[in-house]
Amino acid sequence: MARVAANGIEIEYDIHGPVTGAPLLLVMGLGQQLTRWPIALIDRLVAEGFRVIRFDNRDMGLSTWLDDAGAPDLPTVFGEIAAGRKPGVPYLIEDMADDATGLLDALGIARAHVAGVSMGGMIAQMLAARHPQKVASLVSVMSTTGNPAVPPATPEALAVLYSRPTTTDVEGLTDHALKAQIIIQSPAWPVDPAVERPKLKAAIERAYHPVGVARQMAAVLGSGDRREALKAITAPTVVLHGDADPLVRLEGGRDTAAVIPGAELR
Repeated sequence: MARVAANGIEIEYDIHGPVTGAPLLLVMGLGQQLTRWPIALIDRLVAEGFRVIRFDNRDMGLSTWLDDAGAPDLPTVFGEIAAGRKPGVPYLIEDMADDATGLLDALGIARAHVAGVSMGGMIAQMLAARHPQKVASLVSVMSTTGNPAVPPATPEALAVLYSRPTTTDVEGLTDHALKAQIIIQSPAWPVDPAVERPKLKAAIERAYHPVGVARQMAAVLGSGDRREALKAITAPTVVLHGDADPLVRLEGGRDTAAVIPGAELR
């Protein structure tokens, strides 16, 4: 892994595959690190001819933590949104999209395929909308548009999303993360604790930064409805979404595909 200066911060990244491969930028979701992308998936993509770039979003993993911005008061953010006002948040999804663009520029990559999951899908969408010259194609996975008419997560998923661990030791934090993963996982693909727990523990040991997760959540909330921006996307787009997703509902994927010109929903 390596680190590079981009968009005023330091971004941790790694690259898999030959320099002759087609660049593919993978953008991870809320509170997740680049290591969340499975190596088996990376290897398959490399075998298909891609040069895969993974990175830690700002406030996560080994990229810059923006702790000078303080911890956002999420109830206040929700209140501002409910009152029809734009909340003050440390940064927005568009800033995170500019981070990704800055990473590509720093690596000398003029154009890349871009795929993002959940919040990473939002970042990938805004990257394609704001910097169309950088995006050869877009894949938006289990993501949404910010349309307030899209149904929220299930009550169980919302509860675990905003819950806090009751301990600070690694084992307890891992237990909390595993419980959350079990609840938000697709019912068709249940979590195997024996497989998942070591991965979650390794992520916590690599970098544990809950206030960064809160700032990322504030960015999602503060960015609001992005449909007008997404209408400007010109890259060929595929939207992938599970029909039983408890966290980002299928309607979010449908709305994404409906808004982006020519997008295909799978």
